Amino acid sequence: MKFLCMDVPQPGATMEQYMPHMKNEARHGWQLYKSGVIRDIYFRQDRPGVAIIAEADSIEIAKKELAEFPLAKAGLIGWDVIPLGPFTNWEILFAPENV
Repeated sequence: MKFLCMDVPQPGATMEQYMPHMKNEARHGWQLYKSGVIRDIYFRQDRPGVAIIAEADSIEIAKKELAEFPLAKAGLIGWDVIPLGPFTNWEILFAPENV
């Protein structure tokens, strides 16, 4: 199952608090990428942070993996985890009235 995962800075968290964790944050992301949990990762353009396309057997497993990021363990970020499914509206293109 695929998930859109967006970090959520916790109230009062600052970049100064983030900095000691950033190298281990990147290492953990690399491990999740190599293991197939992270499929894509992007820097957000609207604010500091990341958006991750993840793959896991359940939302619980995805949340558990994300909770292991050093910034999450330090209580500096949380995660919005949104389950994704196939876009099935392509079928409207092939409906009898559209052929």
